[in-house]
Amino acid sequence: MSSSRERGLSLIEVVVFIVVLGLGIAGMAVLYNQLTLASVDPLVRKQAVAIANSLMEEIQLQPFTFCDPDDTAVTTANSTADCDPLKIENMGAETFSPPGTETRSGSARFDNVNDYNAFSMAGIQDVTGNPISGLTGYSARVDIFTAGGDFPAAVPAVEALRIRVTVDGPTNVHVVLNGYRLRYAPKSP
Repeated sequence: MSSSRERGLSLIEVVVFIVVLGLGIAGMAVLYNQLTLASVDPLVRKQAVAIANSLMEEIQLQPFTFCDPDDTAVTTANSTADCDPLKIENMGAETFSPPGTETRSGSARFDNVNDYNAFSMAGIQDVTGNPISGLTGYSARVDIFTAGGDFPAAVPAVEALRIRVTVDGPTNVHVVLNGYRLRYAPKSP
């Protein structure tokens, strides 16, 4: 008989090693899964920002006038009092009320910045109303406010609008974009 012990691993040591190794691999798999999910987020966020920018540009390119652009006094009005009170659309003067029969994609389209107030769409559409492929998981909302207090006293509150475009996308992405539209001269659309 030899007095030296044989070297090696017991069955218990092997089982403990396998359990510890399995837990480590499971932890790495969870971490890898989280990193994979997070790596998609920048693409979704960039798409949401692109949608918000596109909608903001569309709105800022609209006229900002005292009267509805369909009003005959639109180019001569120096205040809302100069607008035609018989005009059906917004009762002559431009307001933040719903735009009546005008829509973003219909035959009677939005024709003033204020028309976009409270506009929303679930699933992004182009200006003709057609859904854009791949953007059905996004939604957008527009809110327009007078910009009183946002500028120095040289810009009266009624001469500036703050436009807020909010876009929500998949994986809880939320983008808010704020912009301004100034009335550059009383008689210019």
